[in-house]
Amino acid sequence: MDNTTNVTTGEARLSYVHLFQPHAMQPGQEAKFSATILVPKSDTATKARIDAAIEAAKRKGVSEKWGGVQPPVIPTPVYDGDGVRPSDGMPFGPECKGHWVFTASCKADYPPEVVDVNLNPIINHSEVYSGMYAQVNVSFYPYVFGGKKGIGCGLGPVRKTRDGEPLASGAVSAAQAFGATPAPQQSAPQQQINPITGLPM
Repeated sequence: MDNTTNVTTGEARLSYVHLFQPHAMQPGQEAKFSATILVPKSDTATKARIDAAIEAAKRKGVSEKWGGVQPPVIPTPVYDGDGVRPSDGMPFGPECKGHWVFTASCKADYPPEVVDVNLNPIINHSEVYSGMYAQVNVSFYPYVFGGKKGIGCGLGPVRKTRDGEPLASGAVSAAQAFGATPAPQQSAPQQQINPITGLPM
């Protein structure tokens, strides 16, 4: 493990959690384990470690990946949650306000370890969800992909620290869908049809 590019965060909030099942962001893309990590801006120590790891990854890129030349602009994976998404220019979700936001992923054949506060493996997948709090180990690395150069973020072990308000994943729960509304009543008794003759009984 390269300690210069490896960071264990302080307590962060997780979003878009895919820690037990690899997930493809878009059809045709490689499915990976991933999570979006929201580091509070108040956690300046974690941010300083992340910045140092990204700088170390850039130096690695120059010496190992980019032919000895540092590109003038190097895309990095960490964004300001008070700003806009790089993909579509839309504001980040409300949960990102006041946070640094980045997504870490790893290949489908290297599932991340997911443990509780006491480092016991979490067996019950429902305990791991978007909105919970965790410490996450990540590694920053240089890449060249399709002619583009930049810094990526690899996902390592995840340690759940506590529960949080679940973030909507876009899926609607049964309680949200049906709530306290009573089941619809049939207004008139249905006429029975004889299954043999097809005529009313």
